[in-house]
Amino acid sequence: MQGKFIVIEGLEGAGKTTAHATVVETLKACGIENVITTREPGGTPLAEKLRLLIKHTTEEVVTDKAELLMLYAARVQLVENVIKPALKKGIWVVGDRHDWSSQAYQGSGRGLDKNLMATLRQAVLGDFKPDFTLYLDIEPAVGLARARGRGELDRIEQQALDFFLRTRQGYLTLAQAEKNCAIIHAGEPLDVVQKNIQQAVKNFVQMQKMQK
Repeated sequence: MQGKFIVIEGLEGAGKTTAHATVVETLKACGIENVITTREPGGTPLAEKLRLLIKHTTEEVVTDKAELLMLYAARVQLVENVIKPALKKGIWVVGDRHDWSSQAYQGSGRGLDKNLMATLRQAVLGDFKPDFTLYLDIEPAVGLARARGRGELDRIEQQALDFFLRTRQGYLTLAQAEKNCAIIHAGEPLDVVQKNIQQAVKNFVQMQKMQK
């Protein structure tokens, strides 16, 4: 069977790292042992170098369009060199972020032109998209407080609250329009969040088995 691509999306502090582990554990409990994990930006040697440029302050101001282009450069490296080859081999891929991050952060948060966003996405990814997305929804102020508790904030995490409010709205618009998406309320207690993630993944796996 062709592998499946599951992506976890959400704002800072939503709990993507914990969710990542929960998804992998749930897949293995469902009998899917052949699983790899990825992250964006990153996941290949070149993409990890671009991640450093995107995430950290440099001697030169990074323009919004340059940020977007670097993200897509990193993404296409990961998709073409890691994700697509794995899926063809029947390997399931669990990704920490994918294209919705750009649509939400750079499209809604930064306010970049919608035509530019659509054209770039089509040119780089075409029809390729996740088979299933878990969107971890959280109030931006709560998520940022959690992120600060982890330590120093990176360049993007240092944006004003309004930026994250716009980004969250962008995410919600995407999630509500996508049938292959589960919205997880990440502000609830950890055990509740994990249980909801487990159930969403089990439902997706069951649906795939029924379609075989």
